[in-house]
Amino acid sequence: MELFQLLLSGLASGCVYGLIALGFVLIYKATEAINFAQGDMMMFGAFITIWLTNSGYNNLPFLFSVPLMILIMGAFGFLIERIFLRQVIGQSQIAIAILTIALGFVLRFIAGAIWGHEPHFLESPMVGKNIYLNGAVLGLAEIFVIIVTVLLTVLLYFFFAKTKLGIAMVAASQNQLAAFYVGIPVKRVQSLTWVIAGILAGIAGMLFSAKGSVDPITGLLGIKAFAAAVIGGFGSLPGALIGGLIIGLIEPFSGRYLPSGFSHLVPYIVLVLVLILRPHGLFSQISHKKV
Repeated sequence: MELFQLLLSGLASGCVYGLIALGFVLIYKATEAINFAQGDMMMFGAFITIWLTNSGYNNLPFLFSVPLMILIMGAFGFLIERIFLRQVIGQSQIAIAILTIALGFVLRFIAGAIWGHEPHFLESPMVGKNIYLNGAVLGLAEIFVIIVTVLLTVLLYFFFAKTKLGIAMVAASQNQLAAFYVGIPVKRVQSLTWVIAGILAGIAGMLFSAKGSVDPITGLLGIKAFAAAVIGGFGSLPGALIGGLIIGLIEPFSGRYLPSGFSHLVPYIVLVLVLILRPHGLFSQISHKKV
């Protein structure tokens, strides 16, 4: 039963990493830029959910605060792209990376100034509730994280595979110039990509806060999510999610069966091995151009 509980805990954490990694990959595919502030956007989404939900703040019901948080984070992603990223179109990738790293620092500072640096907890309906199954204690919050991630993954699949807008986004991510020539509004598609990335970050933050504490440093989880995206293959949406699950599963098992302190190191050892053995990731979508 201990193995089952470790598995459930790893899957729940991996789902959060995977959702953040999906944001990395979406923005990279649409703009060829890496948003190193994606983890900090997740942290901001968690704080907004807590601020809207908890008693002593706005005290909205959980089912009302989550959709409102999604709207706020979608608008937040749109504003980041419109105000900051659109101003550096055509600049080097290093300039864009430095800009998003700086945005991450700013978001952590703002979160600390507004909500402080002590841990905050989301007062959701799942807090403290467990399911007992043949001697195993399963946290309702962890089950909730897994279910929401599965539903969101299915929704994203149908959006990108079955809707005109989703297909246009895929086309623009594969060849922006060709997409422009066939009438796809590439800049609007890129803005929408940032909206979706903001929503994904917000949902990941909500899920993380549903099962643990949040403080401004929580945004640094984006580093693990970035590693997950690299492990899965930076151009692959399914790979990003699977990479997150791999890291999420590695952590609890290495923490249980390896000496103390190694659990945080093992995911990065896996990252190094993947980069050596399969540099483009486990599920890379690299296409070779003929000249």
